[in-house]
Amino acid sequence: MKYYIVDAFADKPFGGNPAGVVLLEVDVFPEEEMMLNIAAELRYSETAFVRRHSAQEFTVRYFTPKAEVELCGHATIASFYLLHGKGLASGQCLCHTKAGDLLIQVGEKVMMQMANPCIVETLAETEAVYRALGVECCRPSMPVQKVYAGLSDLMVPIADVATLQSLQPDMEAVKEVTRRHEAVSIHAFAFGGDGYTAHVRDFAPLYDIPEESATGTANASLTYYLQQNGYLGAEAECAFVQGEAMGRPSVVATRIQADGRIFVGGTATVVAEGILHV
Repeated sequence: MKYYIVDAFADKPFGGNPAGVVLLEVDVFPEEEMMLNIAAELRYSETAFVRRHSAQEFTVRYFTPKAEVELCGHATIASFYLLHGKGLASGQCLCHTKAGDLLIQVGEKVMMQMANPCIVETLAETEAVYRALGVECCRPSMPVQKVYAGLSDLMVPIADVATLQSLQPDMEAVKEVTRRHEAVSIHAFAFGGDGYTAHVRDFAPLYDIPEESATGTANASLTYYLQQNGYLGAEAECAFVQGEAMGRPSVVATRIQADGRIFVGGTATVVAEGILHV
């Protein structure tokens, strides 16, 4: 099997969010244990296993070093940018995932349709969430909500960008909060008034990911959250800055349409490739 390391949401190496991508040359996926072992060996937050049916139809499965997840936005962007560069995908493609079938618009930029979003839960008590992030006192102007756009994440408003960037989360406490609310991550955000929609940080230690430098699914959820809470109109294009505290700044583009569909996109850079001898 051929594998690649691809930095998603970046236009040069060593930025954005790296993902492993494994291109399968057979019609069946390896055993789940094998895919877990490969993901653990590559050690990235997610590794995508791509099965090609045609130039416009693919099935993708996603593994963290600990478990399979239904969908990963940055690994999808990485996969289809790689496929396009190799002449294996172009135009409008159909991507089968465990979160459902998604449309992928493939060209110089890859834009992927996310699963139908919804607000799953509004948290009545938020003190434990903020304590897990190291914030002792917070009176947010927007609610803390669990939002689904392929995965469920907790949307947590922070007072300002300086506070956001100085967060020092208690990862065990973040694990407990996300476990209790059956969420993948805490997706903290703050408005900067600097031309970007928001600055964000994403913490998912429950899945062995202390922090991610770019997250497609969580930023799709944030787009829907902002619309539902009156910050965005029926149609909007957003740009979220992420990864600054990690030294891997990324810009994640999203688009929400009047019909409710959300697309997440960007470019990517292939930084390594090799052969898996398994």
